Amino acid sequence: MTRHGWAGAVAAVLAVAVGRVFGVVELYVIGAGLGVAVLAGWLTVRLRGPVLTVDRWVHPPILTVGGTGRVDLTITNPRRRRSPRITAVEPVGPRDTARIALAPLDGGEVVNAAYRVPAARRGVLDIGPLVLERRDLFGVALARRSVAPTIEVVVAPRTHELPMPDLGHGILGRHLLTQAQRLGSGEFHSLRDYQTGDELRLVDWKASARTEDLKVRQHTTEGVRRCIVVLDLRHDPAATDRPAGHADAHADGEDDPFERGVTAAASLVHAADRAGLTTRFVTAGDIDLRGPEVASNTLRVLARVLPGGDLGEIERDPGEGLGLVLVVTPSPMTATWRRTEAVLDPTLTRVGIFTAGRGEATGRLSVDASSTDRFLTGWEALAGRGGLDVRARLLEHAGALA
Repeated sequence: MTRHGWAGAVAAVLAVAVGRVFGVVELYVIGAGLGVAVLAGWLTVRLRGPVLTVDRWVHPPILTVGGTGRVDLTITNPRRRRSPRITAVEPVGPRDTARIALAPLDGGEVVNAAYRVPAARRGVLDIGPLVLERRDLFGVALARRSVAPTIEVVVAPRTHELPMPDLGHGILGRHLLTQAQRLGSGEFHSLRDYQTGDELRLVDWKASARTEDLKVRQHTTEGVRRCIVVLDLRHDPAATDRPAGHADAHADGEDDPFERGVTAAASLVHAADRAGLTTRFVTAGDIDLRGPEVASNTLRVLARVLPGGDLGEIERDPGEGLGLVLVVTPSPMTATWRRTEAVLDPTLTRVGIFTAGRGEATGRLSVDASSTDRFLTGWEALAGRGGLDVRARLLEHAGALA
């Protein structure tokens, strides 16, 4: 019974009671009419309630902040007789509700319906349960039937399109080129004179003995092959033991350093994976993601991540070739920034993405992420405008061999 139904039933009883006390026949008629209307409505929804079946799909499976998802419904009348008019009602998050009015369906008829889901903030959006409602003509009775359970839809942080550094392009690319030449990680190419900073293991002592100067083996240079993205969940630039306060950890706040850090980490993992690098994502809570699904798995983790939590010891990377360690943290004074020193080796270059804008102490290999615009501009200046695409180069090389 709805509120109107209970009100009608009470009014019917009162009308009959008053009519009996004062002997007013008209009140008997009114009370009887109200009672019949309430009973008829209740019997209508009781005997012909919602019997439709519904299949539901949500796509894309992972939404992005600022984007829009879509929920598709396939509704079937499994019975032979015509269905009554029904409304499909489904909660979308804590505040919104989707309502779809369904016209009567013939027996066995199938119809499709859909509604859009705006992704306003990072987190997990609960959709459902999907309920079919059948009301009578007077609105005095309501029959409800749940046809689909509650599902969780992941709303990941937005990702910006970022170029990955290529050797010789941008500040970072030139640094990597120099490092690759010193390491001699490629195939032997020629001999050259020794320069300050060259690895002694590259010195060709036999060739040097025949000349007055030291000779160094020159190798072909290999590009970047791997990337580790480290996200600091500490909100406080000083990285104290006090968890950072955060009014709405899932809000898409461009002015919030923590949210900027989450967005930066998601963008860097997405860019590295798209460029074909062996990508790894590390953050607090013993989260260490890698493998072919690292980009999508990282988005699922970042959708739920909250401020606070200490980063444990980072496992050293066993990969080969040049690599990047991209550390997203408030400032170079944090414990996370100091802890990443333990994983560095001559093949790895560390870059700081500082959400508090305190990157002066790290030299030129840092990005001021105190605002979204500064982060995008700073990264482009660091990585260069050209984009590294390992997969494209492998295809070009395979085509040349063919």
